[in-house]
Amino acid sequence: MTGTVLIPVLAVWALGWFINARLAASRVADTALVRLLVPVVFGLTFLLIWELLVRLTGVSPIVLPPPSMIADRFAHSLPILWADFQQTIIKGAMTGYVIGMVCAFVVAVLADRSDFLTRGILPVGGFMAALPIVGIAPIFVRWLGSDWQSKAAVVAVMVFFPILVNVVAGLRDTTAMQRDLMRTYGAGYWQTLFKLRLPAAMPFIFNGLKIATTLALIGAIVAEFFGSPTVGMGFRISTSVGRLALDMVWAEIVVAAIAGSALYGAVAWVEGRVTFWHPSQRK
Repeated sequence: MTGTVLIPVLAVWALGWFINARLAASRVADTALVRLLVPVVFGLTFLLIWELLVRLTGVSPIVLPPPSMIADRFAHSLPILWADFQQTIIKGAMTGYVIGMVCAFVVAVLADRSDFLTRGILPVGGFMAALPIVGIAPIFVRWLGSDWQSKAAVVAVMVFFPILVNVVAGLRDTTAMQRDLMRTYGAGYWQTLFKLRLPAAMPFIFNGLKIATTLALIGAIVAEFFGSPTVGMGFRISTSVGRLALDMVWAEIVVAAIAGSALYGAVAWVEGRVTFWHPSQRK
């Protein structure tokens, strides 16, 4: 790397480092604004370095487009990106996420009432969770067609077992003394479940829900590689790669990253409101 490339890159990195170091050492470092500014400055520094490296070294956009080209493609493809977002995220990922979550809760309660089911379901769950998505996605596409229903089914299978395992583990987290106390109050199974065991299981439940958010997006996008109508993020990525339109591929990746971060953040926000009593949520 020549000096004409190395010097501006190091200068941008040093400037970003200096700004973040000053923010972190300031007297208002613990404020919400500074906690937001630090990752923003880091991200802008990374994007500027990316832009400089691509422009100054003459890397072809077919190999790696600069952020400015990706932003331009993003701005001029908003209708296409919105249609892909609706097809993949809202219809495929979110529908499958809700279906898998509800089924996992129902099966977890049934397994909690039956030791036989617990011993049988959890090993099967571990086996099913290890199945590769590239193996089950074509099967669901053949069964349910190439529209969003098959993607929702793939997502439901992917998120079902992580949520199930965490819910079952959470329901077992109460101590024998706590359960005995509920029995001395004359509480039945359902009263104990809703007033003691489910509240105690919430940290485990939200852990499973947060893990499932990333699995849902990955499952919906990858499943579209094996059959999709002419809309969807996975479809757009695969066809854009074939046309060497890497800027469009990166624009779809940006949409997926924003959607995944927003979904994870929403679950984490609800977790903070529901499990405010837990040590991990205390300030």
